[in-house]
Amino acid sequence: MFQLAAPATHEIEIKKSRFIGHLVPVTSRAEAMRVLAELRNAHPAAVHFCWVLICEGDSGLDDDGEPSGTAARPMYNVLVHKQLSNVLAVVVRYWGGIKLGAGGLTRAYGQAISEASKDAELIPVEVMCERRFVLSFADESTLRRLLEQEGASILDATYANAVTLTARIRLRQADALCAQAIDLLRGNLQVIKENAPDQAI
Repeated sequence: MFQLAAPATHEIEIKKSRFIGHLVPVTSRAEAMRVLAELRNAHPAAVHFCWVLICEGDSGLDDDGEPSGTAARPMYNVLVHKQLSNVLAVVVRYWGGIKLGAGGLTRAYGQAISEASKDAELIPVEVMCERRFVLSFADESTLRRLLEQEGASILDATYANAVTLTARIRLRQADALCAQAIDLLRGNLQVIKENAPDQAI
């Protein structure tokens, strides 16, 4: 699976209709809907805003008034073929006055997203996981430095009789990093694997 390094856009014109394909990296449906609203505001004269969202746990598609199956489905097929995830695809259409027919629409919407994907920089999706570390106050700064050096992000810290740090780590490095942390803190560390499923982000 791949994700976008940055947004990408490509415009095509077919029989005087303009199709502007947008690919935007997103991490949630709420973020995708904000992007869609921004595009609607930026193109007040456009007649259709067809979109596809492929995101961890929350995907969707909308033909936005085009005949069913002629817009979002071909866009979706391109994203699946390119193995894209965490992405919002939107095609903004300006009506040119000439009907394209179902086949013409299907080709136009698919082509707009296909061309945008050619302009996009794709990067492999990293599968992430969460680990909780329970340790003494004296060792907290040492563990924080290690996690930072290894590119992990600390999501939460709680303080009671001990410190509990919750961190997001690349799944492929989780076991080695946990072993390194235990060694660094001379065994004075408890590692708890979170019950939440590992996520690709």
